[in-house]
Amino acid sequence: MIALTVTAPTSRADQAAREQKLHEELIPLLRTYCYDCHGVDEGEGGLSLEADDTSEKLLKGRKDWMRAKAQVQLGTMPPADAELMDPVSRERMVNLIDELANAVDCVQNPNAGKVTLRRLNRNEYRNTIRDLTGVDYAPAEDFPGDDIGYGFDTIGDVLSLPPLLMEKYLDAAEAIVGEAIYTPEPPQTYKRAFAPADLKGAKKSGTQTLTMASSGKATLELDAPFKGNYQVKLFVSGDQGGDEPVKIKVSSAGKEEIVDVPESEIAEKVVSFQFGKVKREIDIEFINDHYVAGKIDRNFHLHYIEVEGVEQRSRFATQPELPASHKYLLFKTPGANEPIDTAAAAVLGRFASRAYRRPASRAEIERLVSLAKQVTDGGGSFEESIQVAMQAVLVSPYFLFRVERPRQPDASGKMPLINDYELATRISYFLWSSMPDDELLLLAHQNKLRDRNQLLDKVGRMIQDPRASRFVENFAAQWLQLRNLDAVDPDTKIYRGFNDTVRKEMKIETLMFFSEVMKNNMPATKLIDADFTYLNESLAKFYGMDDVRGDEFRLVSLKGTPRGGLLTHASVLTVTSNPTRTSPVKRGKWILDNLLNTPPPPAPPNVPELEKGKLVGSLRERMEQHRSNPACAACHNMMDPLGFALENFDAVGRYRTRDGRDEIDASGEMPDGTHFTGAEGLRDLLATQRKDQFVRCLVEKMLIYSLGRGTEYYDKCAIDQIMAKVRSKDYRFAYVIAGIIESEPFQKQGFRE
Repeated sequence: MIALTVTAPTSRADQAAREQKLHEELIPLLRTYCYDCHGVDEGEGGLSLEADDTSEKLLKGRKDWMRAKAQVQLGTMPPADAELMDPVSRERMVNLIDELANAVDCVQNPNAGKVTLRRLNRNEYRNTIRDLTGVDYAPAEDFPGDDIGYGFDTIGDVLSLPPLLMEKYLDAAEAIVGEAIYTPEPPQTYKRAFAPADLKGAKKSGTQTLTMASSGKATLELDAPFKGNYQVKLFVSGDQGGDEPVKIKVSSAGKEEIVDVPESEIAEKVVSFQFGKVKREIDIEFINDHYVAGKIDRNFHLHYIEVEGVEQRSRFATQPELPASHKYLLFKTPGANEPIDTAAAAVLGRFASRAYRRPASRAEIERLVSLAKQVTDGGGSFEESIQVAMQAVLVSPYFLFRVERPRQPDASGKMPLINDYELATRISYFLWSSMPDDELLLLAHQNKLRDRNQLLDKVGRMIQDPRASRFVENFAAQWLQLRNLDAVDPDTKIYRGFNDTVRKEMKIETLMFFSEVMKNNMPATKLIDADFTYLNESLAKFYGMDDVRGDEFRLVSLKGTPRGGLLTHASVLTVTSNPTRTSPVKRGKWILDNLLNTPPPPAPPNVPELEKGKLVGSLRERMEQHRSNPACAACHNMMDPLGFALENFDAVGRYRTRDGRDEIDASGEMPDGTHFTGAEGLRDLLATQRKDQFVRCLVEKMLIYSLGRGTEYYDKCAIDQIMAKVRSKDYRFAYVIAGIIESEPFQKQGFRE
């Protein structure tokens, strides 16, 4: 009750303050610049701003207001033929719309958001298998492709588990543990049938049966091919007489066995021996002949013999044969002082705990040990039993999915923290696209992951770890759309020198450059305005630079060249071009999407593409004619100037001053009147005037990638807090990563609205 009496007035006070700000500050600006076109009765584009005349209506219409905010921020609204908005009023309107339409109480338990149960994507699966077992399972590349959401393949909502993929997981589990754990080759086997005539001492007769009418002996000569256990199967019968059955003695190498043959019809008698790899003689002797003339005639009949052998081998692999993965996974084996179930429990307990990214429960371990025991009880080796149990782990939902226990806010509405093991998993898949290492799991076990000093120390070392290259390959390559580079197909008749080697080197340059900025904790804006890059001799020559030698990529200064930052990387310039020409539209849209986080709305229906037949002049002139269509102007006015700034770079990223016969004009003017010229001017604009917007875009993209969900309006609190920390640290890269990891959406579990 106390909580209610305290918070309710606060909420009413906040509501009143928002109403006052709306009516006294935002609506006068809207009346001056917006209502003429977006009034109650005249909502152009289906947008009526004047209708939202209360702060509650603004909240409900958040989506439309965010679209309006983006247009004002870019300078495309108000349109050029409307009253000119001064920069101070523009910034004020953007801030007011953001504050009122995204009104969230950042003090009273903002929602931390809920992440859908996430399956490991292909890259995460392959990396996790490698880190868990030591096996690099390349066939994971052939798994069905992962769907993309919000630009990334880490989004829980789209990472489904189709039946075909489940079949692949089953096959993969068997192949992976088969490679990770060495099992001895199966023992050799031997089987051969002998006729009585093959025996030494057997009298030859016209029949297939050897009959001993009196005491006698025949010898089977066996060349044993290996050391092992041999069964001599005698198919025999007897003419019975007297008070005992036919008896024979079977002997070899000091062992003998008396065998009764009471049957008159053919019967099988088995005698077992252990032989080395030597020649052996097996004597078969009739030992109880009995004859009474006219009354009793006891005889022995040998019809044929089969010999079967199984090689005798150790049930355990010997040390020299063992791969490193085997020695690591099977750190305990049964012995005189180590019962087989105890060894299996230790091995499977550690494996399952690492695979599930949390301590396996006693019940889970007991089930795995029971499964392994079924194998050994059936005659399988210890290694084979562990293989079967580990296969079960690798197809468990606790391995294939990143499982987080559902939680509810407490009575005060406070969002619950995820546990330390879940936090360790979020961190490791964010930075390494893989499972936590033993050190991270130990910190979780010791409940030290929320000790800020220990957390930041560990994160700093994770960024420097070679496994952080996976973050570069997976986050940067998707954020910058470099994965599309494999699909672009520049016309090599026009762009000579471009080939698959250059295509590969373009991507390497950008990823190594991104890694350099990250690992050296440079300001994130260095991605835009850096005066260095990574090149080898081949790519340098493609760029027209002659002072780089060798195939290895190395840090190269770009001072004195027209290049600098991501915008002049051939990878970016190629992926945003058409096969036969550059595309200022694609390049401008790429900048809006990926660097400013203000994607333009979809093109209106029935608007034709740029056609050479109808439009004349240079590319810029044709684009200006295209833009004269009012339906096109709104979007193109913000995209085209950004794209034209990069026109000095052709469709494969090489520098030029002319496009055919036309002199290139790389100047640009934003709808808000901001002027810039060429890539250098655009770099300066993004790294200075739009610095905060660029870094905020990077933060939001990284937050989406790390959480596995799109950002929502209630994430504004967290993003504002991250930006405040980053701003205070000169926008340095490590603080972007640390800010995300320390943020409430990363540390807590909320709910879906």
